[in-house]
Amino acid sequence: MAEMIFDLSIKGRRGVTLPQRDVEGDIHQILPAKFVRKAVAELPEVSELDVLRHYIRLSHKNHFIEKGLYPLGSCTMKYNPKINEALVRHSCFNNIHPYQANETLQGTLEILYDLQRDLSEISGMAQVSLQPVAGAQGEFAGLKIIGAYHKAKGYTNKKKIILPDSAHGTNPASCTHAGYEVIELPSRADGRIDVEKLREIVTDEVAGFMLTNPNTLGLFESQIKEISELIHGVDGLIYMDGANLNALMGIVQPGKIGFDILHFNLHKTFSTPHGGGGPGCGPVGVVEKLVPYLPVPLVDQKDGAFYLDYQHEDTSIGKVHTFYGNFAIILRAYIYIRMLGPEGVRRIAENAIINANYLMKLIAPYYHIEHQEYCMHEFVADGTRQKKEHGVSTLDIAKRLLDKGFHAPTVYFPLIIQEALMVEPTETESKQSIDSFARAMIEIAEEAENDPELLHNAPLTTPVRRVDDARAVKILDIRYPVSRDN
Repeated sequence: MAEMIFDLSIKGRRGVTLPQRDVEGDIHQILPAKFVRKAVAELPEVSELDVLRHYIRLSHKNHFIEKGLYPLGSCTMKYNPKINEALVRHSCFNNIHPYQANETLQGTLEILYDLQRDLSEISGMAQVSLQPVAGAQGEFAGLKIIGAYHKAKGYTNKKKIILPDSAHGTNPASCTHAGYEVIELPSRADGRIDVEKLREIVTDEVAGFMLTNPNTLGLFESQIKEISELIHGVDGLIYMDGANLNALMGIVQPGKIGFDILHFNLHKTFSTPHGGGGPGCGPVGVVEKLVPYLPVPLVDQKDGAFYLDYQHEDTSIGKVHTFYGNFAIILRAYIYIRMLGPEGVRRIAENAIINANYLMKLIAPYYHIEHQEYCMHEFVADGTRQKKEHGVSTLDIAKRLLDKGFHAPTVYFPLIIQEALMVEPTETESKQSIDSFARAMIEIAEEAENDPELLHNAPLTTPVRRVDDARAVKILDIRYPVSRDN
């Protein structure tokens, strides 16, 4: 078990000198009795150096993007520029309050306004709400907008949303949560939407079609014109899951090729922190006819002043989060976009595509890859060859990667590929780091052939060996038995 800070405690040791209390009087007279401790707090007694070394040791037991490549397909774990972290902590940002008057928040409102416009330009959408605080909440907001649109038109039969079988798991969950029935559409052998089967299931009951583009196989869905004609033909709406937008920026504007709604994952595409339960941000953008249904308020400008706009309050789906979203996350994305500029935004997509295709070609001789045409930002290899020939599973491969200093790709997703390894090197990785990862994957393929038992027992060098994942999820116990003998 990992060493805890209480284990380092030595009675009488101090790590900080507190300032003298500048409040006169006895503490029992100043505070109500219910707020005064009955006993001394049981805190570890450690020096400042003890604390620093403790947390540095703990950090090295974990895997993080500054430590090594984190090729989680579709989750896009990429580097967060430190300038974003420095600027967001400036007092002019972290001392503001959402109840301040508009005239005292003009700089902040201008940032929100500019980011709305930047995301609109990148996506080709007419307007963007920054309010949703996660990609999944952006999905939910988008689906509520679909419902509001159909309700305003007097439809009572729009009960169904069509999803491809390659969809992210949040898509069907969001649809169900929003009250829709999900219809699954099988993909063609080439991994793309089967337009002919789509034609068979489109009826007047279809409220919308939800599509990730590029899809989770890393392939661009090229039949958007045909899909758009079918869905719009029954007055349905087309929703784009923007999880993989980093492959399109500066190259394709989804709002200009047939999509009506799109959510952005700022933590995936625009370098804001990802993981650890949040915070996140999932803005939602819409075409012109859907603007009245966006969450309120939006930020607008009039006579040189910025203000919170509630003009569509009567038709809006309402708020999906308190106030205006996670501002500190929004600010990081704003800084990222402004530092890159239009050319830099396009280079993100180009680098993401180049890196993924380069890595795919390096490991293709050693792993089965169902779709070997040029991919976008990610690709899906699999461990079927290793499992069939050597009894080594994708999970074994993933665990062995930890021994070699890399986080594993996403495994066993998408579900339409057996033993899937969904790999996204991201645009922030260098050729050298991609080469290193490829060497590790090739070494593992050779180990699977020559010493499969090694992989069955992996990981061998991590602080925690292989755990029972199913049991760990169901029986979560993170308590630590603290000894207070000291």
